[in-house]
Amino acid sequence: MATANTNLSVYDADEVPSGKNFAVAIVVAEWNAQITEPLFQGAYDTLIQHEVSASKIARINVPGSFELIYGAKHAQSKGFDAVIVIGSVIQGETKHFDFVCEGVAQGIKDLNIQSTIPVIFCVLTDNNLQQAIDRSGGKHGNKGVEAAVAALKMAQLSKQ
Repeated sequence: MATANTNLSVYDADEVPSGKNFAVAIVVAEWNAQITEPLFQGAYDTLIQHEVSASKIARINVPGSFELIYGAKHAQSKGFDAVIVIGSVIQGETKHFDFVCEGVAQGIKDLNIQSTIPVIFCVLTDNNLQQAIDRSGGKHGNKGVEAAVAALKMAQLSKQ
């Protein structure tokens, strides 16, 4: 695996634009909350670190990862500069995993094509719980941090 023993959340803070003038929505799936909560916290803390005002960060909860699409579309209609979607889908014994992962990925892709407000994909699609833990604050860092950095970069791009 390419990410083995690598913390992917290490980045150069000087390369991230200030979020002082940005408003960001974070849409969080309630399903697998033991994973989505640390992802949310990583994203939130990173936005604050890069000068996004707490009053300009909105959290929107949805039941599960499939509902992230609607939550993101709703957030886009509210005038945010970027939207981050946070979810966790863990492989089970049925094809449900495949359908949810494919649907969410395609739905978020469609929103990015249809709107000028970027939607950042922070949906873990892991084979087991340990992989999800490793990517939500464990040995591979916190994908929420990476999503916040991407949101700020894409919000800046959308203003150019």
